[in-house]
Amino acid sequence: MDVSCKTRDRMQSRPIRLLAAAGTLALSAGVWSTVAAQGVVGDLPGGPAVNQWNFHPPVTRIAQDQHWLHGFMLIVCAVIFVVVFGVMFYSILRHRKSVGHQAQPLAEPLWVELGWTIVPLLIVIGMALPATWVLVAQKDTRQSDITIKATGMQWKWGYDYIKGEGEGIGFVSTLDNSHRIMSSSGNPPPTDDYLLKVDHPLVVPVDKKIRIITTANDVIHAWMVPAFGVKQDAIPGFVRDTWFRAEKTGDFYGQCAELCGKEHAYMPIHVRVVSAQDYSAWVQEQKKARAPPTAAAAPVQAAAAEVLPARP
Repeated sequence: MDVSCKTRDRMQSRPIRLLAAAGTLALSAGVWSTVAAQGVVGDLPGGPAVNQWNFHPPVTRIAQDQHWLHGFMLIVCAVIFVVVFGVMFYSILRHRKSVGHQAQPLAEPLWVELGWTIVPLLIVIGMALPATWVLVAQKDTRQSDITIKATGMQWKWGYDYIKGEGEGIGFVSTLDNSHRIMSSSGNPPPTDDYLLKVDHPLVVPVDKKIRIITTANDVIHAWMVPAFGVKQDAIPGFVRDTWFRAEKTGDFYGQCAELCGKEHAYMPIHVRVVSAQDYSAWVQEQKKARAPPTAAAAPVQAAAAEVLPARP
């Protein structure tokens, strides 16, 4: 009797389960169709990608070396993990008490002592040498073609070209106002470069060594562009430096990587890498925009001053 009741209950609950599953699928389909109708966010070249699980594609030699170093360290650690835990679990299973093994003192010959001392030492040296080479290369800012000072401010970046082509150019780069409006709306539309668009991107030439000097006016910031393999703190009252040499043109994005206040998320970095010719044209354009009035324009300004009545 009990068996028949249980069977009947199961048969009655099966349609309910099917209906629940169908409802879940319908709800998921509805959500998906809504998202599809509204548009989806795509990968941003030079910036983050959808469902990204690895580093940004490298565009500098330093970033490539960092990626190789990460993979090398991961393989070494995985091999150590498999070997150590493999030996441990084999020993536990093979020499367990239930099959008749008894605990006994373990002899420690000299070769064992030397082995588990020398082998880890060699592994550490093998890991430290390439890591040291990459770290030293990251800090070698000598013989740079262009030097730019990046000053962190709440919540924007100030750039000053202090050496090389473009010397004397300076401007402030802040989040584009359209993105701030989208964020304030509480329901921003799908945007690939959301909170990464700036009003004035940093412009540099391709295949040139760019030295970045970082400092800050208020709190600690950090200048980071993952595609370049660059992350350098900007500390008030201190000067730090880093460098990169972009090997391809394009737009590359980063953000302040140090918590710096309530609008930390609104402090993007946009670097535009252009050809040498385009960079020279940009420099000339910036210098013309910042140039004082020419001698030819002086008489016109003087005549205008005579025509306009003086303020009381």
